[in-house]
Amino acid sequence: MSDSPYAPRREVYGKKKRKKPENNKTFAQELVSTLLYIIVITGIFVAIRTFLFAPVSVEGDSMNPTLEHEDRLLLNKIASIDRFDIVVFPAPEEPEKQFIKRVIGMPGDDIAYRDQTLYINNESVIEDYVDLTQESEEITEYYNGDFSLSSLQGVETVPEDMLFVLGDNRVNSKDSRSFGFIPLDSVIGETSLRIWPIDRIGIVE
Repeated sequence: MSDSPYAPRREVYGKKKRKKPENNKTFAQELVSTLLYIIVITGIFVAIRTFLFAPVSVEGDSMNPTLEHEDRLLLNKIASIDRFDIVVFPAPEEPEKQFIKRVIGMPGDDIAYRDQTLYINNESVIEDYVDLTQESEEITEYYNGDFSLSSLQGVETVPEDMLFVLGDNRVNSKDSRSFGFIPLDSVIGETSLRIWPIDRIGIVE
């Protein structure tokens, strides 16, 4: 051991620090990297909107009081469709437009309407989503009169792979009573969430 009062240089100063590698990316490389990031994010957004979820706007009063004109909803494009779901589909007579209606009849269902009461497979259904209390008896009877599938379409039950849909505002809705059944595979998606206006955000039933 050395008797020198001075410690070796390497003990005083330690090991020499390595320099961090310099970022030598050029402006062009940075630009390409940023563009790729934007493309990926945009692709993810488009994929979600195209295949999973998308906003949709209500036009008109055919779904009152459940939905109001200009309500904004979140459309679920991968949900399975069931009776009483609210669905979006191309308007049968104007495919460039979209209709929002409620599924009333599934394939195999017998649908009838008598004395302002809905019957599905001969069982009465309480429709809490329908409110015609503000309408006169004459208007209600005229626009929401009795019907059956045989009187409307000449069949006893909803055909395979088809749906029978109605608007909640029965006195002001163009639906399966006029344009008939809609193909199940024409349904774009189901919605049960209102996202606008802010004071009405929430689950829609």
